[in-house]
Amino acid sequence: MPVGIFRVCLVVITAIVNHPLLFPKENGTVPENAEEIIQKMKEREESLRLEQLRLEQEIADQEATQKALEKAAEVVEESKEEKVRWDMWTALSMVIFLLIELWRQDFQEGNWQDTGGEEDDMAVLGKAFKGVAFPDKAVLASFYEKRILGTTGDMARMREMVEGFADDLLEALRSVCNRDADMEVEDCMGVGSMYENWRVRKPFVCDLIVPFAPPEPYRFQSQTWCSGNSFPPDEQGYGTIKVCRADEDVTGCICDKTKLGEDMLCLLHSQANITRPSSEMEDLLCFKNTQYLDADQVMKWFQIAVTKAWNRISHKYEFDLSFSLLDSPGALKIKFRSGKSIAFNLTPVVQYENSDVYFISHFPQSSLAADLPSSTHWFLTFAVYERRFIQLVSKTLPANPCHVSCLQILSFLHGKQCSLTGASGLTNYHLKTVMLHLLQARPSQDWAPENLEARLQDMLKFLEKCLHEKKLYHFFIGNGKVPAELGFPIIFQRAEPLNLFRPFVLRRDVYRKTVDTFHEMLRNMSALINEYTVHIPLAHTNGIHKESL
Repeated sequence: MPVGIFRVCLVVITAIVNHPLLFPKENGTVPENAEEIIQKMKEREESLRLEQLRLEQEIADQEATQKALEKAAEVVEESKEEKVRWDMWTALSMVIFLLIELWRQDFQEGNWQDTGGEEDDMAVLGKAFKGVAFPDKAVLASFYEKRILGTTGDMARMREMVEGFADDLLEALRSVCNRDADMEVEDCMGVGSMYENWRVRKPFVCDLIVPFAPPEPYRFQSQTWCSGNSFPPDEQGYGTIKVCRADEDVTGCICDKTKLGEDMLCLLHSQANITRPSSEMEDLLCFKNTQYLDADQVMKWFQIAVTKAWNRISHKYEFDLSFSLLDSPGALKIKFRSGKSIAFNLTPVVQYENSDVYFISHFPQSSLAADLPSSTHWFLTFAVYERRFIQLVSKTLPANPCHVSCLQILSFLHGKQCSLTGASGLTNYHLKTVMLHLLQARPSQDWAPENLEARLQDMLKFLEKCLHEKKLYHFFIGNGKVPAELGFPIIFQRAEPLNLFRPFVLRRDVYRKTVDTFHEMLRNMSALINEYTVHIPLAHTNGIHKESL
């Protein structure tokens, strides 16, 4: 009961204390505070609204900037695509233009017309012979007998004299060379027209090649354009020669690739077998700071060695010996006291592996290797195999075959025409290549002596076709039909054919001059042959320009 009364009293007291009428002053301040709060709330609301507007503006600006960037990116992308399309069309247009231009030039070259309005000489194969008075069999036989056949005996006597002197000179050269440091010179070999019996133009020049090898313990390691490595088109037909030790592996010893300890030695390469420094490699006729044989260094060495050798044996001979060309290693001339002279070429070469293909740095009186890529590039000559092929085929031909006669007549006519109108891009090597191709293509019986006129026309027409196409392929390179009896290296048979007329594609002025000279030779052929058939003036046998191999 008392607890209940206490609870009721507590409630009454609490109600009286909290009644609003008991505290009028404090309750009177409530409206003023509410207005301030409301004012502050309004100000806060306004500031929030302004902040929202600011943020909305910033968002709008960002969206505008993003849209501008996206639009700019689209414009750049479109411009790139447009540029790519434009570049593609430009390139395509240039290619089409170049093709049209090349076709136009080839068409014009195939349709050259003389100033007199004559018909096209090159449009149809054999049309260049239209209107040409070709000599008959009797005239050709008389011309060959009177003008060419008589030179055979002179060539034989000159070969014998030159070979004997060259052997003596090389023997003296070996005696003056240091066997431990200088190159080892082998016996010389005769190549070219003088040794294939088709040289007709004077002065006669014997071409001899002299293989040489490095001193022990070194050897030559050769590399050709068809040995697997890529060579530019202008270096096809060339190779390089590396001087290395005889016991050096082509792939290199592991001691060159692995760092051995100080107390470890390679059993294959001792300290005594370390490769010579660069200064001594230059003594081995290498290009500076390389191991590659330098053709210019070889030329200087050979000229000095020949000079020393001649000084040793000059007292035995009653003539003088001199260099006729300083830019050729062995272009020599013998001068007799009577005033007569004999010229011959003694050219150093390097054997390709175990074959009769040789690297040769200089072709005297020839344009075959006129522009060497560098002095470490050597041209390959197949002259020994060419001589063997002619000898091999000659055994299967009828008696007194006409293949050599055709080449001699063609060589004489071309040389005479060049002496009248100037040199052309054709060389005697090109003419011999034509004969080699026809020897392989035609049956043996077609080369009987009574077919001289027909085979000469075949050679001229074949040459005309090659000039028209600007293609005359090397006989051996890329020729899979080379007789196996020759033992010709298979690597060259499997190589891509080498176009000897490639310079005509690059130099149209030389090509035009060559074709003009060829046509002029055809027109003058009958007159030249008739002139030398009726009589052979002595004046015409002198002052004749030199021929190439």
